[in-house]
Amino acid sequence: MNYQQAVFEMAAGKASQIPASEIPEIVFSGRSNVGKSSMINRLLGRKSLARVSASPGKTGTINFYRLPECRLVDLPGYGYAKVSQSEKLRWAELVEGYFAAKRDLRLVVQIADMRHEPTKDDFHMLEFLASGGYPFLLTATKSDKLNKTEYQNQKSRYEEIAASYGAQLLVFSSVKGEGCEELREKIERLIEE
Repeated sequence: MNYQQAVFEMAAGKASQIPASEIPEIVFSGRSNVGKSSMINRLLGRKSLARVSASPGKTGTINFYRLPECRLVDLPGYGYAKVSQSEKLRWAELVEGYFAAKRDLRLVVQIADMRHEPTKDDFHMLEFLASGGYPFLLTATKSDKLNKTEYQNQKSRYEEIAASYGAQLLVFSSVKGEGCEELREKIERLIEE
């Protein structure tokens, strides 16, 4: 798969704007500021295809990136306190609208910040994915920001969490590229199935 061929396809701010699912989709989910856009850019070998925002809670849309073989779907980040209740509700309806539609969903890359314990919202999302029977991978980002001891401790903790939901763990660093090839290989295997 040539990741360089990725193009920004569209942004959907309402469930009615979500495009029909005619090719396999890989979904990226996580709280605001967890590194979803940085992960997508690293994966695609691009600097700024997915817009990285310095202030969390900025992406209020589902962003679609198109490759010949599949579509990458960037869900709006959840859990940012400074967003109004009505905006949180709109995001929830948008994301629920995405998951409720019949999609050729091959994998949800559920992202959490490895430096911290997953948030209540992260656990809520893991529960949603597991109980809904969605194929997902727990991905711990920002691994480059930990020293060796912290890294090992957090990796063990995240492996326990992933196992408790019947999922695998992938440690990822957008800065150093850790986990990038592994994620590409997993995506390619799932697209070929």
